[in-house]
Amino acid sequence: MIRSPLTVTLLGLTLAACSPADPQATTSSALAEGVLLPAHATWKEADVALASSANAFCAGQEDLASARQAFLTAQSAWASLQPLAVGPLAEGNRAWQVQFWPDKKNLVARQVEALVKAKPQLAAADLEKASVVVQGLTAYEYLMFDPEIDLQNAEQKTRYCPLLVAIGEHQQALANTVLDQWQGENGALALFRTFPNERYAEAGEAISDMLRTQVSAIDGLKKKLGAPLGRQSKGVPQPYQAEAWRSQASLSNLGAALSGAEQLWHGAKDDGLQALLGSDQDDLKKRIDAAYAESRKQLAGLQRPLGELLADEHGRQTLNAFYDSLNVLHRLHEGELARALGIQLGFNAHDGD
Repeated sequence: MIRSPLTVTLLGLTLAACSPADPQATTSSALAEGVLLPAHATWKEADVALASSANAFCAGQEDLASARQAFLTAQSAWASLQPLAVGPLAEGNRAWQVQFWPDKKNLVARQVEALVKAKPQLAAADLEKASVVVQGLTAYEYLMFDPEIDLQNAEQKTRYCPLLVAIGEHQQALANTVLDQWQGENGALALFRTFPNERYAEAGEAISDMLRTQVSAIDGLKKKLGAPLGRQSKGVPQPYQAEAWRSQASLSNLGAALSGAEQLWHGAKDDGLQALLGSDQDDLKKRIDAAYAESRKQLAGLQRPLGELLADEHGRQTLNAFYDSLNVLHRLHEGELARALGIQLGFNAHDGD
């Protein structure tokens, strides 16, 4: 039977309409719209509030407790974003501009003091030229929480406020830039929705990027807990190697990051990475769900700040149990989930830490 060109065209359109959507493209789009973009927007809102708080505090319009809370909110938003930091945040050294860790030689304190001494009237432009060590939340935390600094003392407040304001402005500008690069016409959101594109030849590459970032972040959680626990120093606790020891927010940051990783697994509407596993992988799904639940349970049982838990044997035992649960979670993602999805993870950003 000879078909007319019109018939062939209509047949092609019908087949295209009936063909199933690429599951990886569907998942990538769902995660970008339902998880990644909202997390970036929350981070930006927290940084806008941080910059506003710095200005208000230094103008005498906000008390220290409120200023500290604005910082903790920004720090938590950043922690929850790290397992989702694909796209613009993975480029141009940006993550280091947000947070400097590990700080093995107390560089933050030393470089902040050197900068403040050299530039007593420091402006945002001066900070742009400075090291990433003093540009981000770790330096902000030093100013807000270090026991040697009293921002309720007028002289010290005058000394440190220019840097406080500059860091707030820098973080807000950075978050604005990154979010703009997500939402632009050819921005990151578009790259995770339509394939092929200039970054990803196919949806599988986008999914690989997401899983790689998530696995690296979960491994990072182990390092952020393992370093102060002394797992790299023959079991001798190193409390000052904790990510946020000054603000005593180390454990809450771990919880925020764990939540971010779990969002990528579940998705906003059960349309996350788990949706790519068929019914023959139900056992793996259940074990990953159970691993997240176990880690959350272990974390919830840690009722004291990290520094206090490190100081006694029982506290260290509970921290090690939490670490072990994170290790199970990491291995499931790095090994079994990656294999089930056909993904080669390759280099880990935390290798060599």
